[in-house]
Amino acid sequence: MTASRRRALLSVSDKQGLAAFAGRLVQFGFELVSTGGTRTALQNAGLPVTDVADYTGFPEMMEGRLKTLHPKVHGGLLGRPNRPDDAASMAQHGILPFELVVVNLYPFAETIAKPGVTTAEAIEQIDIGGPSMVRSAAKNHAFVGIVTNPSQYDDVVAELEKGPLSDGLRRKLAGAAFELTACYDRMIADYFCGLENTTESSRPHFPSRLSLQFERRSSLRYGENPHQRAAFYVESNPADASLAAAEILHGKELSYNNLLDLDAAMQIVREYQQPAAVVIKHNNPCGCAVAADLATAYVNADAGDPVSAFGSVLGFNRLVDLETAEQLSVPGRFIEAIIAPGYTPDAFEVLTTTPKWKSNVRLLKCPAMIEPRPLTQEYRRITGGLLVQDRDEMPDARAEWKVVTTRHPTTAEYADLEFAWAVCKYVKSNAILFAKDNMMVGVGAGQMSRLDSAYIAAHKSGDRAQGGVCASDAFFPFRDGIDQIAQAGIKAVIQPGGSKRDDEVIAACDELGIAMIFTGRRHFRH
Repeated sequence: MTASRRRALLSVSDKQGLAAFAGRLVQFGFELVSTGGTRTALQNAGLPVTDVADYTGFPEMMEGRLKTLHPKVHGGLLGRPNRPDDAASMAQHGILPFELVVVNLYPFAETIAKPGVTTAEAIEQIDIGGPSMVRSAAKNHAFVGIVTNPSQYDDVVAELEKGPLSDGLRRKLAGAAFELTACYDRMIADYFCGLENTTESSRPHFPSRLSLQFERRSSLRYGENPHQRAAFYVESNPADASLAAAEILHGKELSYNNLLDLDAAMQIVREYQQPAAVVIKHNNPCGCAVAADLATAYVNADAGDPVSAFGSVLGFNRLVDLETAEQLSVPGRFIEAIIAPGYTPDAFEVLTTTPKWKSNVRLLKCPAMIEPRPLTQEYRRITGGLLVQDRDEMPDARAEWKVVTTRHPTTAEYADLEFAWAVCKYVKSNAILFAKDNMMVGVGAGQMSRLDSAYIAAHKSGDRAQGGVCASDAFFPFRDGIDQIAQAGIKAVIQPGGSKRDDEVIAACDELGIAMIFTGRRHFRH
């Protein structure tokens, strides 16, 4: 290695764009120094490269665990050429300065996301030398450029074409570098904290200290209201069955409210094995149905509350076909956004060319949306803190359901009760939901009184509630709610039970000929 030349140290796991970028560095007069697989990749690309071991005089060992942790490497990263004492130490020990460092880290996140990965396999993907080099170079960013992501290559090349990297770009790269190591260490800490959760190993752990790491996907036009700023952040390795993994196929930019409603739509249709459709308005289902085919499910879901369905967000758990698309495009309907596992070509053509809203409707595709996914946690910000809980995604224990009335539900009523219970937990509390023939016919949401919710559900459903069923997300505290739904024509009820007045409520059902099931599980959604 020549002391007068520019030097770049390269050691990357993600080799996307590496050869082209390193080739430009050579054109700019850089001598390349590298390790292991990165060195091999550069050599295979026909680029001249010096092995770190040849520079340090110390061989790579311990199956690659020890290769860059050496004074001649970190001295070249941390040395300040404008300081006589630093320059003297470097000259005394044969340490050469690096102008550029290109490092990204072992794929720890990808490793622990694999099914069945062992702790030993995870540990081997904990990078030691990489973060050390990143931090050294970032600390000394006044003299060293630290590149940690292939997305930064173009900006670096653009500045090197004009001369040395600017102070501004080196500061920007240093900030991204420290953000990378902070996220990486947090991810490893979270993994080990999770290993300590021995009581329910399949459920997330609540660590004593919580540091959340999300990457900004997009800036949104505004939040819930135009005067609120907003952005969409995603996890570093989001589940395939998530909104963060969905592909936007068509339409206007997604809004804050669109994203909230699309997530709710996805959650609900995931509950059903039959073809299902849901209509979301202001984060509540105003219509939902299952049927033998998707088009019928949508028509029935829309019929749940056609007035509220105007300007709604829809979710489907099957490929949207031509027949469904034609129903969606009936004049008088207006749809903001749709999420589904996919769309047939003819359905996509209809949705993007036929209705008046064809140019604006957001069409999202998420093929994995109905697949199982690991239990996750959800977060809610409050002033001065954060609330964390397991998402209400665990399946109900049907074996624990109990018929507590004299009359048992008929087969048809039981099917409707199952349907209603699955969607009721996504309705804002206090939630009362009426259903009949596997479709919602009325819902009362977000009321301070369960009696008020029952009144609204009865008003929405009208005569359609006759012979139907009712789902309540929490217990009925008094019999007045039962009297209210009986007047609407409800013949069977599903609720958690657990009130001090359960006996009074059961007696009211027996008096009115209503069958009732206690599930033993509440589904508040505040």
